[in-house]
Amino acid sequence: MKKLAVLNKIDSGKIMAIVRTQRLERAKEIAAACLAGGVSCLEISYTHFNAGHLIEELYKEHGEELLIGAGTVLDSETAWEAIMRGAQFIIAPTFKEEVAKICNRYQIAYMPGCTTVTEAVTALEAGAAMIKAFPTSSFWGPELVAALKTPLPFIPLLSSGGVTLENVDAWLEAGVDCMGIGSLLTSGSAQAIEEHARLLRQAVKRYIKRS
Repeated sequence: MKKLAVLNKIDSGKIMAIVRTQRLERAKEIAAACLAGGVSCLEISYTHFNAGHLIEELYKEHGEELLIGAGTVLDSETAWEAIMRGAQFIIAPTFKEEVAKICNRYQIAYMPGCTTVTEAVTALEAGAAMIKAFPTSSFWGPELVAALKTPLPFIPLLSSGGVTLENVDAWLEAGVDCMGIGSLLTSGSAQAIEEHARLLRQAVKRYIKRS
């Protein structure tokens, strides 16, 4: 899937599951439950070193039905490995120019974590496709969107943490471009994950209908 198509799918879907597991069967269970609930975008975190294997296997199983990216990518070597395994976007808790360069070389969307406006502008100038508001999303909540988009109305913003079933509407109304969601979409039974995914998807549909 080309970079523009990936970004369009992320923007229209608004929800990204942040998956941290080293067990393939659990990754498959989470992916299937998310898809059943209407969430088709997953970030597989490199907090576990077999993340590339999980990305590869999930892509084999679901193909273009599931948009799969790599998270917690701290260096260009990991970025290259993830891209070769089939990652369709790269996310990191930090900005690193070397990672931006390799992502741009292969036309893969790069979403670095930034805390300040200075960091965000530097990352955008280096070719970042979106800015991951990290770790500030969990601390500020939806108010973070206005804090960043008032001086930078053009910034494509990915939240990371801080989204709940109770405040998801507030995040969407604030203008977040995509919400990275962890435990709601990765913890508990497959049935619970599917239900959470369905409720989040309903919130996105309500927002689109109002817009």
